[in-house]
Amino acid sequence: MPVEQRLCSYSAVLMGSPIVLKLAEPDERLAGDVFRLIRQQENLFTVNRAGSQVMSINEAAGKHPVAVSAPVFALIERAREVSVLPGSCFNFAIGPLVKRWKIGFKGDSVPPAHELQALLALTDPARVELDAQQRTVFLPLAGMEIDLGAIAKGYIADVVKTFLRQRGCFCGLINLGGNLQTLDAPAGEASWAIGLQKPFGEPGALVGTIAVSNKSLVTSGVYERYFELNGQRYHHILNPQTGYPLDNELLGVTVISDSSLDGDIFTTLLYGLGVEKGLAFLADYPQIEAIFVTRAQQVVLATQQPFRLLDETYYVTDSIA
Repeated sequence: MPVEQRLCSYSAVLMGSPIVLKLAEPDERLAGDVFRLIRQQENLFTVNRAGSQVMSINEAAGKHPVAVSAPVFALIERAREVSVLPGSCFNFAIGPLVKRWKIGFKGDSVPPAHELQALLALTDPARVELDAQQRTVFLPLAGMEIDLGAIAKGYIADVVKTFLRQRGCFCGLINLGGNLQTLDAPAGEASWAIGLQKPFGEPGALVGTIAVSNKSLVTSGVYERYFELNGQRYHHILNPQTGYPLDNELLGVTVISDSSLDGDIFTTLLYGLGVEKGLAFLADYPQIEAIFVTRAQQVVLATQQPFRLLDETYYVTDSIA
């Protein structure tokens, strides 16, 4: 999500994504501290690094509970809570399916149906056992794996926001490759102008921009990681009920919220619901706003933040046609 204003910019590749930090004033020391903080947090939650607490949980599946730190336990507890909601498309126990598809990680084939069915039996989030007193996590079946990839970036973005404010930095933004957390807008500006990527467009092509300040924006779309086979596109947003990519009218969802962690959760929930059910769902969560982009070139606004359309092949509405 590109940003129009030009400030002091620092970048690094972390969590498998380019990370960009923008500050009102040059501060290489602060930028370095932010990147070190992100790396430390990543080491707690990744499933791809030896020694991470999440990897230790997965390696102990079917064997024994694993004690974890307070932040890791709290995030797993939140992920489980959302995963067991009736009909939820958020599932932190979906690790075996993600690992088998490998979409975005050189995966370019459709797994046999019988393999997906076998893996579905290992993805029931209600089976994950949490002991708050001992702060342990136990996966009772060998082969079970939790995956916090759908929630960790949001948590880390919120940690960075708090860290920046503690260091006296109140103007800036951090982009964690899809999770963007803003602080105050630059001097003389009322807000940040954040660009929303055009699905399957050229790099830098935007559907429009949204004006925000001290808000998180999280976008999830089918155009981020996918492969095509025999004329069909397979994207990385999996349906935990079927094991296959979710198939509805959406190309992407952007959630605007105070917390980037909430943004991570609601992008997945809303994508799974689709536009009509998603709009109804949001009625119970006034603190969450969203923008839906559909295959029919609609930009459905469920937000009070000013939006500017830049691509005339799309049209703006506040309801599904």
